[in-house]
Amino acid sequence: MAPVAATVPAVRRSSDRLLLAGALAGPVFFASAVTQMLTREGYNITRHPISQLATGSLGWIQITTFVLAGLGGLALAAGIRRTLTEGTGRRVLPIFVGIFGAGLVAAGVFTMDPERGFPVGTPDGPVDQMSWHSIAHSAAAAIAFTALAIAAIVLTVRHVRRRAALPAVLNGVAALILLLPMSPSHMSIQIAVNGLVAFTWTTVLALSLHRSS
Repeated sequence: MAPVAATVPAVRRSSDRLLLAGALAGPVFFASAVTQMLTREGYNITRHPISQLATGSLGWIQITTFVLAGLGGLALAAGIRRTLTEGTGRRVLPIFVGIFGAGLVAAGVFTMDPERGFPVGTPDGPVDQMSWHSIAHSAAAAIAFTALAIAAIVLTVRHVRRRAALPAVLNGVAALILLLPMSPSHMSIQIAVNGLVAFTWTTVLALSLHRSS
């Protein structure tokens, strides 16, 4: 019995580390992104999506940021699988959160094209034809945020069945924001808002599961 009893705290510590990694993904992502927005010459959030920070000589910073955030999302998925052992969504929730994490990693590996004057020296306008890696980036990002919206819907249903009104409403609102069609005239702002909603959602979920475990 002693070895089994000793294993339980070890498993819990491992789960706690996974959830902590998931909780930190959002703050790390936005700390890096905001710092770059304020310091990289020529960047304008009203014209350039956050993903465009991955272009140019300093693009490796945002590439690394995407990959680290994605790994945090994958860690969160593993933490959910270990801690959410009963109730609605216990099987599918970690799958969709894992897709979100994998999508972020792919979005970091495949970068956007330089355009609209960023990085400095780039022609001031959209590219005539997207490169294959820019298409892959857009597809990965779309899949990632759609998967997280589905995860939020799953959590909404879970809370509805538990008659937890406020969490159900908040998860529903998060899903709605993430699923709104992109506005061509305000796309970069909308992408930033979606990122803020997504990473707030992952952080809150990770901390909530950590407390309940």
